[in-house]
Amino acid sequence: MGLSGRHSGLLMPPWLLLICLQLGTGLERINYVPQLSSATLAGTLTQSTFTLEQPRGQFSHLNISDFDPIWLVVAQSNASQNFIAPQRVEDTPVPADLPQRGYYLTMMASRALYPGSQPGNQLRVLRVGNDTGCFPTTRGCNHPLPGPGPYRVKFLVMSDRGPVAETEWSSDTLLQQAEALQATPGLQSTGTVVIIATLSVLLAVLLTTLLALLIYTW
Repeated sequence: MGLSGRHSGLLMPPWLLLICLQLGTGLERINYVPQLSSATLAGTLTQSTFTLEQPRGQFSHLNISDFDPIWLVVAQSNASQNFIAPQRVEDTPVPADLPQRGYYLTMMASRALYPGSQPGNQLRVLRVGNDTGCFPTTRGCNHPLPGPGPYRVKFLVMSDRGPVAETEWSSDTLLQQAEALQATPGLQSTGTVVIIATLSVLLAVLLTTLLALLIYTW
């Protein structure tokens, strides 16, 4: 009986084990996927920024208070699965950590800034990478993104006790890439420029000779 009871404990269903682990961490999962802005905006995607819809009304949960900071996690797509939520605000990674860690936290807000109702026709968006005046080593800096990506984002709610809740990861976002300027065939090569210059000199000499000949004849 003791052996069978031990085996039954080991054969716990995976979904039940997952629930126990989630209860142990205390991190609530919010069923929300961040989306790129659907509004017709100039520069929704640039070479260093992209624009998100605000997560309005997504943080009205009992275990989230008005004082809990809501961070946007920006991660390289291949590093999003390795993201580890910091336990303290002081440990939040900054944009300068992106090359090494693959992610950082930015755009700290509160749920009062993301109410469920939107007054009037006011447009509410979040432009990631829009702050060119902050240093990438500063906590919360919304520094321009260093490359085309792709990137994935999600929202993380923190408190004095550590992480409280998080949304789902967004889909991959690939920024615009600068197109390399292609030289016009023939006109931009060094050899062609030399030939054109030589022909111009010869033509000038020929015209001068003809003019001198006409003057001498008359």
